[in-house]
Amino acid sequence: MRMVVLTPEEMGNVDRAAIAAGPHDGYGLMRNAGAAVADLILERFSGAAGVAVLCGPGNNGGDGYVIARLLAERGVNVRLFADAAPREDSDAARAREDCFVTPEALADFRPEAGWLVVDALYGAGLSKPIAGIEAELIERVAAAGVPVVAVDLPSGLSGLTGKPLGSCFNADLTVTFFRKKPGHLLMPGRRLCGELVVVDIGIAETALASMDIALWENGPALWRDSVPAVEIDAHKYVRGHVAVVSGGGASTGAARLAARGAARAGAGAVTVLSPANALSVNAMHLTSIMLRKAEAVDELIAFLDERKPTAAVLGPAAGTGERTRSFALGFLEHDEGLKGLVLDADAITAFADAPDTLFEQVRSSALATVLTPHDGEFARLFGDLAADASMSKVERARAAAERSGAVIILKGADTVVACPDGRAAINTNGSRFLATAGSGDVLCGIVASLLAQGMPVFEAASAGVWLHAEAGGMFGRGLIAEDLPEMLPPVFQALLPDDVG
Repeated sequence: MRMVVLTPEEMGNVDRAAIAAGPHDGYGLMRNAGAAVADLILERFSGAAGVAVLCGPGNNGGDGYVIARLLAERGVNVRLFADAAPREDSDAARAREDCFVTPEALADFRPEAGWLVVDALYGAGLSKPIAGIEAELIERVAAAGVPVVAVDLPSGLSGLTGKPLGSCFNADLTVTFFRKKPGHLLMPGRRLCGELVVVDIGIAETALASMDIALWENGPALWRDSVPAVEIDAHKYVRGHVAVVSGGGASTGAARLAARGAARAGAGAVTVLSPANALSVNAMHLTSIMLRKAEAVDELIAFLDERKPTAAVLGPAAGTGERTRSFALGFLEHDEGLKGLVLDADAITAFADAPDTLFEQVRSSALATVLTPHDGEFARLFGDLAADASMSKVERARAAAERSGAVIILKGADTVVACPDGRAAINTNGSRFLATAGSGDVLCGIVASLLAQGMPVFEAASAGVWLHAEAGGMFGRGLIAEDLPEMLPPVFQALLPDDVG
C-alpha cells in the first residue's frame, strides 16, 4: 500500500475521508503537515541565515503559516510573504490567525543570499498557469539560486501530469503528505521536486479502503510474490521457452541481446528464429541459446507446433516489412501453448499504417501481448494520443492499452506500464546509463522470459522494467547493452536472497 500513487483529486477524497473519520480535523492535519515540514527544515537547513515563507490563499498557504509560526517559535529568522487572505472560516484562515509573523506583500519579496525559500503558494491543486507577481517571484528565486523547500509540490507544477504550468519552482526538497502524486514521479516533475520526502500527518491507512486503487510506483512490493519459483525438480522447458525473431544477416545483434536477456531472466530455453542469410552469423555468437531457420510464416508455425515455446519476442532489428507483419499475426493467431508475446521496435513500426489490424488481432488472441514503444514509436500507433498535450503519460499509456488490448510499456526516464484494465505503474529506478543502443532489446527479453515462466502480464511487464533499470544502475557508467544480462543474477540475488541452491 505504500506504493500507491494518488492523483490530486484522489488525495482530496482521502483528506475528506480522514477528517470525517477523525481523530484529526482539517486544521489538525494542517498543523501536523506544517510541523513535519518545519522539522525537516531545521534538520536539513540549520545553517540558513533566515527563512522566507511564501504563502498562497489556499490550504497550501495554510501549511506555510504553520511553518512560519513554528520556525519563529524556535528562534529562526522568518519573513512571511502573502497577498490574498484565505477564505473566511477555512483551515488556512485559522492558520493565518494563529501565526504571529506579520505578512509582507509578495511584491516586496527579494531572495537573499544565505536564506531558504519555502514555497507554500499552491501545491498540487493548481489547474492553471501561474502569472503576474507570483511568476515574477519564481523567476527571481531561480535567478538568485537560493535553495527552495516546496510544500506538497513545487508551485507551477501539475500534480497530475508532472508538467509545468508556465513558471514553476525548481525545488531542492519537496515534502508531501501520506502518498506521492503522479506529478512527483513523472518527468520533468521528478527533477523539479528535487529530493522527495513523504511524511505521515495522521491519516489512517483505512482512508484508502473505499478507493479503487489503480496506480502505483513500480517496485518489488508490487510484483515480488508473482516471481516464479524454481522447483527442485524443474527442467528447462518447465522454466519456459522463449522464441526471439532475428533480422537479416546485417541485423542480428538486437535479437541476440533479447535472447540473452531472456536467458538471464530465468527462461530455461531460448531459441533465435533466423532467416537463412543470418544463420551463420547467429551461429557464430550463440552457445547455450538455440538457433532455428524461420524465414517465412509457415516455418514459424511449424516451429510453434513442434517446439511449443511459451513466449516470444518480435521486433528488435527484425525489419518493418511483410515478414515482420506476418510473424506478428502468426504468433497472435497461433496462440495455443504460447503465454505471451512482446512486440517492440520494428514490430511496432511495421503496423504504423494499419494499427487497427494489429489491435484487432491482439484483442481476439488469447496471448498476453506487451508493446514496448518509446515516444516516437508510440506516436506511430497512437498519433492522436501522442499529440494530446493535456494528457499525462499515465493517461496516454492507459488509453493506448485500452485501445490496443495490450499491456503498454511506454519507455523513458519515467517509464509507465499500463494494462487494459486500467492498472498502471510509474517506474522510478531508471538509470541514465540505460541510454545506450540495444538496452530496449534486453528489456524485451526480460519481459518475455517472465511471461514464459508464467508470471501475469502486468506483473511481468512491471518487474521486467524494474529489473532492467536496476541492472543498469548497478553497473553504472560505461554500461553497454551487452552488460545488462550479466547484471541480472546479482539483481535477482538481492531481490530474492533466499532463492539459492
